[in-house]
Amino acid sequence: MTVSFEEYAALARQLSAQHRAGEQHAAAESARRRDLHAAVDYLQQRLNAQGQRLDHLGRAIGIDQPSPAPSAGPGAGPGPGAGQGTGTPGETAAWPGSPSGAGSPSAPGSGPSPAAGSGPPSASSSGPPFAAGAPTVPGTGDGEPAGAAGAPGRAGVGAYPQLPAGEARLALPTAVSPAGGGVPAQRAAAADPAVELELARRMADEADRHGQQAELLAQRPALLPTWSPLARAVAVYAGCGAAAGVLVLMLVLASGVGLVDGFTLGAWICAGLPAVAFFGGYLVLGRWGRPAMVAGTPPRYLPLGFLICFLVVPMAYCAYLLMVRGLR
Repeated sequence: MTVSFEEYAALARQLSAQHRAGEQHAAAESARRRDLHAAVDYLQQRLNAQGQRLDHLGRAIGIDQPSPAPSAGPGAGPGPGAGQGTGTPGETAAWPGSPSGAGSPSAPGSGPSPAAGSGPPSASSSGPPFAAGAPTVPGTGDGEPAGAAGAPGRAGVGAYPQLPAGEARLALPTAVSPAGGGVPAQRAAAADPAVELELARRMADEADRHGQQAELLAQRPALLPTWSPLARAVAVYAGCGAAAGVLVLMLVLASGVGLVDGFTLGAWICAGLPAVAFFGGYLVLGRWGRPAMVAGTPPRYLPLGFLICFLVVPMAYCAYLLMVRGLR
């Protein structure tokens, strides 16, 4: 069969087109892989930054790092399946006269009989073919042989033991589908890397948003979080001064009945109670008025607090005097 020049040229053009298409596909796949690797690196950097921010937030609110999971030491117990081959019935053992030699699987009732000429199994063997109390069925029960399955000395022929339900499940593993019935489950379809990266990017954006909200909440103090620092300080110092004013009224009543003399009353009104109110407000602002995350020490407005405390207490005493005189 001869090929004309036109046919040869057409085939060459087709091969050239296929070659160019393959090169373009390879270039597009290479560019796609580069983009995927770049996206993975970018997401890795974002995850590292988010981990550092979470560690910083945890230290700010007093949560320690979680302890790593304990690793399995050299004295750890064997896992599932580690006890196979230890000589239990139905496991691997080497029997005298077995067709497959050492390492062949055996089960109760499948080993050779004493009449096979190999002698009774010793007590030190890894798995006796006849367990204590296990019935053996050499024949059909009518005095006839059990056939090929019951012949212990024939090579390549073994009996079919009746294994317990647990051993049967271990011996015959099957992939069970969610619908049940022992039908093998369908293999999951391969995930698209681009779709998975897009989902990871969205989750990272959501984590950033929640992290920003957590930082904003951590920058607010526990006491009056929506108030400004100045308004919070004024409220705290005024409250402490009001509490000191109540104590002033109690001292005035005690002085009226003769329990407190005039000098002690004047000292507490002019210096003692205002100082107690000032230091009380200072400690309250330092304990509950400080945000969990703040750079430096928040202002406590000491001159303002001193002025408020040393004015509120004498003013409360003056208001009491005016009220008593007005009632008279």
